Amino acid sequence: MLLSLPIIQPQPEPVAPARPRKPDWLRVKLPIGPDYAAVRKLVDEHKLHTICESGNCPNMGECWGAGTATFMILGNVCTRSCSFCAVATGRPSELDLDEPRRVAEAISLMKVKHAVITSVNRDELKDRGASVWRDTVVFTKELSPETTIETLIPDVKANWAALDVMISGGQEVISHNMETVGSLYRLVRPQGKYDRSLEQIRRTKLQGHRTKSGIMLGLGETADEVHQAMDDLVANGLDILTLGQYLQPTKRHLEVAEFIHPDTFARYKEEGLARGLKYVESGPLVRSSYHAERHVNVPI
Repeated sequence: MLLSLPIIQPQPEPVAPARPRKPDWLRVKLPIGPDYAAVRKLVDEHKLHTICESGNCPNMGECWGAGTATFMILGNVCTRSCSFCAVATGRPSELDLDEPRRVAEAISLMKVKHAVITSVNRDELKDRGASVWRDTVVFTKELSPETTIETLIPDVKANWAALDVMISGGQEVISHNMETVGSLYRLVRPQGKYDRSLEQIRRTKLQGHRTKSGIMLGLGETADEVHQAMDDLVANGLDILTLGQYLQPTKRHLEVAEFIHPDTFARYKEEGLARGLKYVESGPLVRSSYHAERHVNVPI
């Protein structure tokens, strides 16, 4: 007697969900032109780090073509491991105390009217690199007294004495990026704390400074969460907010959950102003230092 065996059909391979396709409004031109080349040459000659390069900024061509750049001090290795950021993570080996002078000289040579200075996190340093921050601003003001400065400072992990030094150089704008809404902090900024960053902004404002922050959209946040973040920032003294589209820097980083339409960015701008922010820069290609020269005129 022959046994009848069931026919086993081959199972199809599981299909990974398709990644959202980058829309046309996120396409940018490659950086070219003599002005861009001049900035490139100065950055290389003075051995400077820029977040334009380390962060793969989509506006590098536009900004460098206009003869401006955002300088990154305290090296190019960060002690944090944020899941959105293209800057290298590890234990930094360099602490160049001559860097403030070199940055100030480069800004003077470039005849920059408005300079943005940022840095990696240096959690291993007792003062979080605060003295280098202060000296960079002070030296730049000495060499280029007409240059206005924004400093985009990192999370000091509640080292408020370090914060006081960081913001004491005479800069016109002091920025600290929230990066995302509260519910996504553990995913996006695992070594950061939402309330702690708000407290840093609050303490900066209490000392009479012009305050600024930035949030990336497209990481899975809801509109209500963005509105809540705006309310939290206003309650803690924020003046200026930038909103831009998150773009995945490499395959090792967080994937984009959604590409936000420019019309939605426009609505967020209206919401932010209605909720009490003094200035909102909102658009798919907006980054922290985009059009930063406009922010020095925001009333304190």
